[in-house]
Amino acid sequence: MNPPESVPPGAVPPETVRYCGRTFTATELAVLRELAATLPTRAAIADAACDTLGWTRPDGRRKDMSARVALIPMAQDKLITLPPPRTGNANRRWPLHLAATTEPFPIHAPLAQLRPLRIRLVGTTAESKTWNTQVATHHYLGYSPLPGAQLRYLIESDTHGILALAGFGASAWKCAARDTHLGWDPTTREANLHLVVGNARFLICPHVHVPHLASHVLPALTRRLPADWQDTYSYTPVLAETFVERDRFAGTSYKAANWIHVGHTTGRGKLDRHHKHELPIKDVYLYPLHRAYRNILTNSS
Repeated sequence: MNPPESVPPGAVPPETVRYCGRTFTATELAVLRELAATLPTRAAIADAACDTLGWTRPDGRRKDMSARVALIPMAQDKLITLPPPRTGNANRRWPLHLAATTEPFPIHAPLAQLRPLRIRLVGTTAESKTWNTQVATHHYLGYSPLPGAQLRYLIESDTHGILALAGFGASAWKCAARDTHLGWDPTTREANLHLVVGNARFLICPHVHVPHLASHVLPALTRRLPADWQDTYSYTPVLAETFVERDRFAGTSYKAANWIHVGHTTGRGKLDRHHKHELPIKDVYLYPLHRAYRNILTNSS
């Protein structure tokens, strides 16, 4: 999902405003105000907004989660009035962090002894619960729902079970290092951003001590990612990105897997519209999923 971009609080709205990477005209805002005044829930308003305004993904499905995110700052900026939420934020029902209940027996082995590895796309409720639990328990960022279109993976061995996990979701709406590397202007970025996917989570389970496992798994993931994404969402991404917190990690596995370091973040969060919050600086890495990724991503037609 893309972060909202709006006018400062109290300012007179211009002819157009931007939220979640979409420009809304005065006429469209009037439509949203009418929907918000007549429909009973925020979910219904978001679905109707997608249908009425043609707010869809490349595969034709509604961008309903982006719409829900956009409605909140619209209401904060006094452009629309929303009904109160019925159940709160369902995303927070799953804990951000979980305490470990058992400590698996440590795995100390060369990579060759664990092959062949299986990379399994999360598809069932049980697999989703396993992925969420492992990430909430062992990843330093904890569990939060991945943004937008997403795929999650379990990496396993026949003899030792789950060794690692990975998750890919929507890319960052703005990233100066990435956008400069690609030569993106705002119009071209908006047109092609869906062709970039973000590696939002990558975890080697803490009981797994296998040299070179991460740098082996990353290429295997990026080899199959485009086809899996095409099968799931009916379009093929051409570039992957990730952000590595530089005070915690050196990015060694990404470098060994030939990801390209293109710079670092500015330390502002994606929802920091008023320059009030500082976040850890992160190194930005990119991985081409298509040899002509630059030409594809700079084509604004």
